[in-house]
Amino acid sequence: MKLRLTLMLLLMGGYSAHLSAQNNYAWKTATGGGYTYKYVTGDPTHSRFYTLKNGLTVILSPTDKQPRIQAYIAVKAGSKTDPADHTGLAHYLEHMMFKGTDKFGTLNWAKEKPLLDKIDELYEQYNSTKDEGKRKEIYKDIDKTSGEAAKFAIANEYDKMMSAMGGQNSNAFTSFEQTVYTEDIPSSAVDKFLTMQAERFRKPVLRIFHTELEAVYEEKNRGLDSDPSKVWEALFEGLFPNNNYGKQTTIGTIEHLKNPSLKAIRKYYYDYYVPNNMGIILSGDFNPDVMIKKIAQHFNSMTRKPVPPYKITPEAPITTPVIKEVYGPNPENLTIAYRFPGASTRDARLLSLMGSLLTNGKAGLFDLDLTKKQKLLSASASANTLKDYSVLILRGTPVKGQSLDDVKTLMLAEIDKLRKGQFSDDLIQSIVNNYKRSKIEQDESYTQRASNLMDDFTSGVDWRTDVAAINELSKVTKAQIVAFANQYLKDNNYVAVYKRQGADKNVVKVEKPAITPVEVNAGEQSPYVKMINTMPANAVQPVWLDFGKDIQRSKSGPVDVLSVQNKDNSIFRLYYRFDMGSWNNKLLPVAAQYLQFLGTDKQSSEDISKAFYKLASTFSVNASTETSMVTISGLQENFGPSVSLFENLLANCKADEQALAGLKARLKKSRENLKLNKAALLQGLVNYAQYGADNPFNYTLSDEDIDNLKAQQLVDILHSLVNYKHTILYYGPQNAAQVGTSLATLHKTPATFTAYPAKKVFTRTQVNGNKVLFANYDMVQAEIQWVRNESMYNPASNPVINAFNNYFGGGMNSIVFQQIRESKALAYSTYAYYSQSAKKDDNDIFVGYVGTQADKMNEAIKSMNDLINNMPQSEKGLIAAKDNIRKSIETERVTQDGIIFSYLAAQRKGLDYDERKNTFNEVNKLTLTDLANFNKKELQNKPFIYCIVASDKRVTDDDMKKYGELIKPDMKQIFGY
Repeated sequence: MKLRLTLMLLLMGGYSAHLSAQNNYAWKTATGGGYTYKYVTGDPTHSRFYTLKNGLTVILSPTDKQPRIQAYIAVKAGSKTDPADHTGLAHYLEHMMFKGTDKFGTLNWAKEKPLLDKIDELYEQYNSTKDEGKRKEIYKDIDKTSGEAAKFAIANEYDKMMSAMGGQNSNAFTSFEQTVYTEDIPSSAVDKFLTMQAERFRKPVLRIFHTELEAVYEEKNRGLDSDPSKVWEALFEGLFPNNNYGKQTTIGTIEHLKNPSLKAIRKYYYDYYVPNNMGIILSGDFNPDVMIKKIAQHFNSMTRKPVPPYKITPEAPITTPVIKEVYGPNPENLTIAYRFPGASTRDARLLSLMGSLLTNGKAGLFDLDLTKKQKLLSASASANTLKDYSVLILRGTPVKGQSLDDVKTLMLAEIDKLRKGQFSDDLIQSIVNNYKRSKIEQDESYTQRASNLMDDFTSGVDWRTDVAAINELSKVTKAQIVAFANQYLKDNNYVAVYKRQGADKNVVKVEKPAITPVEVNAGEQSPYVKMINTMPANAVQPVWLDFGKDIQRSKSGPVDVLSVQNKDNSIFRLYYRFDMGSWNNKLLPVAAQYLQFLGTDKQSSEDISKAFYKLASTFSVNASTETSMVTISGLQENFGPSVSLFENLLANCKADEQALAGLKARLKKSRENLKLNKAALLQGLVNYAQYGADNPFNYTLSDEDIDNLKAQQLVDILHSLVNYKHTILYYGPQNAAQVGTSLATLHKTPATFTAYPAKKVFTRTQVNGNKVLFANYDMVQAEIQWVRNESMYNPASNPVINAFNNYFGGGMNSIVFQQIRESKALAYSTYAYYSQSAKKDDNDIFVGYVGTQADKMNEAIKSMNDLINNMPQSEKGLIAAKDNIRKSIETERVTQDGIIFSYLAAQRKGLDYDERKNTFNEVNKLTLTDLANFNKKELQNKPFIYCIVASDKRVTDDDMKKYGELIKPDMKQIFGY
């Protein structure tokens, strides 16, 4: 599920050349290719808005940056329009829209249909029957009939088709008022794509339903294990007692999940999946005059129908704070929310501006008063704009020793400052300047363009208001914002959700039904898909990087400069890259974090943050395990001031004992919180599996080390940073020579660099026998990862590894997904991949994953092991995998600073060429025998380390010992403290 979380103003506006007057932004009408469309004057995305005769909205935003197209097919319907007695229905339907029609997804429709009709009727009986004994008998019949029907079904044929045409990120999401189907396709595959989509939405068949329903059960259980999801539901329940935003959840209730109705799902489809309630949004490399003809040709057969209206019952004003509590294993935090008018209103746009006044990453009230001063571990404010209402959401996490009431007091004090106008007079203009920069960056991305247009379509926002928004907001005064804050932010009109740490006694998991694995017919193909695959596609030639030509080189003093010129706009990104990290010095990441709280003799830390924000610039210093990076970015016109500001801070920052005390407390609390994070636990176990007890994950400071930190010690590290050898990377309007000249005076370096501190060396373990690493965590599900250190990195293996991953476990069309989720309904999420090392002279690694209910753990492990040891072979599956790899590489364009980072990644592997070229040239030669031999050499019947995070109340030691020697590292062994 994806919820529409938008700082709307980040998606709005045009460039400064268009900001002279509001009337520059107006809807106009034009004709092209025989079709009339609307457009907004001054729109830098040049988006066109069409309405076909049947009411279908088509939005086209052409850009030729890459030979690909981001496509959204959006329906203005979601959980808000679910029937009250069938919540979760829109989300069910989203899943089923991948199952095919009477033309694809089936081997024999005539034989399959009677069985599907019988399943329909059985579910109606199941739905209306209350007697549990009778329900079990009906379910047995459902399971049996589903198995018979599945013999004629081709699971994931849609995904295989999209993969074969070079599609990427094939997916969908359901939210309150939108269900959206998303594809990223090669521009050469447009005809195949449109043919496929027109058929897909013509008359979907709800096949392989009961195993997909179990996948939805798994998704529900994952939500029950997610504290943020529970907070979200409680928050909206408090805000919207009358609207379905609060009365219904997107995934539905357990009761409704247990009692589905295929007839109700089908009715929902016919009610809402009609052209006048849908939009096709495309952004990418195409001619819009040609594209609109193609879309009309494929979708004109859809018939307009009245759409059932959603009747809004206005919410009564909140006059007393609504307080809710949520319990779970994650760290404590507090969320506060205020209600505002809906997305299409001017108030919603002012709300987004107000959110940025509170949090913008640099100079907002929360940023300066709560985060910079370390009064809270984290604090943020954001606007969530929905069609009927919008919400201002405040989130705060306490430092050690604070109560959640303390957090509330601190956050509400900042709201009071906002109401009183106690913020910098020029902050609004600084926000507008940063919006302009963000808009330039977003318009570079064809995927972001499509996302922005799609969001506005589904929420009913006029695109013109987006295009004109920066101009509009630049005229907003401080007095107007203060009046707006006083109108909506009262002392008593909010909802507060206290997320407390502890057992959730209200969790009732969705019980596992008895499911007989169904056929997936992985190697089969319908005649319709064969027809699509033989459709012609325009040839696209791959473009390889030539590191000698694509990267400009120069010097800035003794420092090498690697540069790629930005010829499109005024954005620059500057990096100082060091080949040292925490393995060289454990204190380096701490010093990097300390810098954000420091000032100089002439400027406080707050002054520096405000100065960067005024320049619409950002900086960061990050230290990973083996490398560190300084990043400065912004507008080229402010390049000199931005770099000077950072260089002055780095060279002249002074020790601040109060800031260090706050940082120590922050570090300790963050480390405590990390132990309450199931993803961190699993990461720790995986590192333990790869390296043993002494591993990169637990190579960290002890509590005593943190207590003994000295402010001057950290400042000395920062002052000396540029004394170590580093490389300058630049993407921006200047060429390499100009950058070198500019930085010669801005970036001072010594004549001779200091040698790097000695680096800690970690040795990967050899897996000589099966082992199980277990960590206890209070949750419904079990998270399982298979880990095995493999052969040393070998670039010649790239083609077979890419093919193996695509074929075996890398997506919804892979064997792992088809068998574990589609056939056996054992997981919502599952994958497996063989990962090549990021550097030469290091091991590759295999990782498999299943997230499943704890009572399915044994079945899930057995299923993955069976696939690893007896890899199914499908010639058509391999062809689809190879096609996807070649077509993806053909249309991939490495651009901007990505060119430099590709070069550095190649260097780490000992390569001086674009490694994609070898994969592209060799992958078509691969056979199933090659994949089988690779699997046999690296995986088949080999020992593995199983990393399991689960509740010890739901899984037993005896079960885990079946798979190998059971080891239960304690928290200190996992985390190092």
